[in-house]
Amino acid sequence: MHIDSYDFGQIVIDGRTYRQDLLIVEGQIKSDWWRQEAHLLQAADLVEVLVAAPEVLVVGMGQPGRMQVDKEVSHYLKEKGIELIAVPTAEACRLINALAGKRRVAAALHLTC
Repeated sequence: MHIDSYDFGQIVIDGRTYRQDLLIVEGQIKSDWWRQEAHLLQAADLVEVLVAAPEVLVVGMGQPGRMQVDKEVSHYLKEKGIELIAVPTAEACRLINALAGKRRVAAALHLTC
């Protein structure tokens, strides 16, 4: 899987365009992913990720980085040995591509604000 491009509200992965927030787990894309609270990432939003137990969770916080990660999620991931990287979505896309094939990566990507 390769992220070809990202721009506000749109991401292209392996030639396919998505216009909604995404959850990527074990190479599978969940294109209808949404959170309980629009700009707060909580454990309930990450059930698939937690079950898969990746080495790294990359969170794309939106173009300007408005989405936040709940502190309980950060603590839980740390307890489980899952590295959390939460950055603006453009940077998250670059990181996902760089880590592909090197580490087991999951991603939660907010495409807009």
